[in-house]
Amino acid sequence: MGIVIGVVGPHDLVDEVAATCEEQLGVSALRLDYDHESQAPAIVEAHAASVEGWLFTGIVPYMLARDADVLSRPASFVDYSGATLLSALVRLQHEGQDVTRLSIDTLASADIVTTFAEAGLPTEDIRTLPYRQGMSSKKAVAFHRRGGGHAVVTCLSSVHEALRGEMHVLRLVPSVHSVRVALRQLLQSAEGQAQEDAQIALGLIEVESEEGLLREATALGGTLAAFRGGTHLLVTTRGPLSDATGGFSSLPMLSRLASHNQVVRVGFGLGRSAAEAESLARRALARARRIGEVAAVLSLRADTDIVLESVTAAPAGGKNLNVIARRVGLSVPTLERLIEARAAVGDEPLTTREIAERLGVQQRTARRMLHRLELSGLAERTGNLSSGSSGRPLTMYRLTL
Repeated sequence: MGIVIGVVGPHDLVDEVAATCEEQLGVSALRLDYDHESQAPAIVEAHAASVEGWLFTGIVPYMLARDADVLSRPASFVDYSGATLLSALVRLQHEGQDVTRLSIDTLASADIVTTFAEAGLPTEDIRTLPYRQGMSSKKAVAFHRRGGGHAVVTCLSSVHEALRGEMHVLRLVPSVHSVRVALRQLLQSAEGQAQEDAQIALGLIEVESEEGLLREATALGGTLAAFRGGTHLLVTTRGPLSDATGGFSSLPMLSRLASHNQVVRVGFGLGRSAAEAESLARRALARARRIGEVAAVLSLRADTDIVLESVTAAPAGGKNLNVIARRVGLSVPTLERLIEARAAVGDEPLTTREIAERLGVQQRTARRMLHRLELSGLAERTGNLSSGSSGRPLTMYRLTL
């Protein structure tokens, strides 16, 4: 079974980086390009459910996505220091530029010093602007313009476009070697995440009535079967269980089952094999029995038991947004802004344009978000509203987050 990597970067780099990724057996690349690096977080949000990992063509779009808290999958970026920077220095020398007097953005100062030392070049007259949170292309352009006669080395296509008409500027392009190194790191992280999520989770459930039990099993992505002594067996994997329990902290199904059962005891076991998971589930159920009539316990290896709290149905603003975010492929901050938008209008529907304005995104991005929420039962279409122009009508949605 292959793995899909989302490659995010400017138009002229995405195809080349994606092609290098697809040299790896079993890897396919989803090409996602942008006009400006600031668009990276919205791209990641819109396509989160389509990939198993993210590879950014540079550190800037990666950091923008990370700082926006939209990375719900393993992610890596292509490093432009080392071989990429060395090849740029050779090219600049061929173009007749003084490579001891440069203005370089984005790369860490220590990496630049190391690369120059390996090439036997001095660094006393090298100006550097390392990437920091909040750094923008405008700030980078201003930094380079203050460099006097220094040639410019930039990692940003937007900076290259702004400066190429007024000074000598070279944009770094990732080497094939750098792409392969970043891809190896990403595949290791994605494989580790996949193996962890695929761990077997077995639940032994004691209830008086089976009402609602099948629905709870389905919500966990699992199957339900009768077990010995009237106990029910729920089979799922670590990933869905972690999502549903908010990272193994609470078990909302406990309170739902308790609404029509006096006794609800659940023991989950998480193991690398079915036999290990069943043994741990038995231990968890035994501890749940000692706790009381309504209790849930998760048993892990190394004699670790976690008592899962019973959580009553939360109000709209108190839902476990981490679980919802992973399910619909949106970030928690985006869901919080949507909840605020719904609270502001009460039960009234909102148009796609109004949602886009409240989130600060383009309408097509808002439409994709609302479509995901609709598929998950968290938004419903209520009709269309003329946009007042010759454009497409505005779809109206009632948010049910």
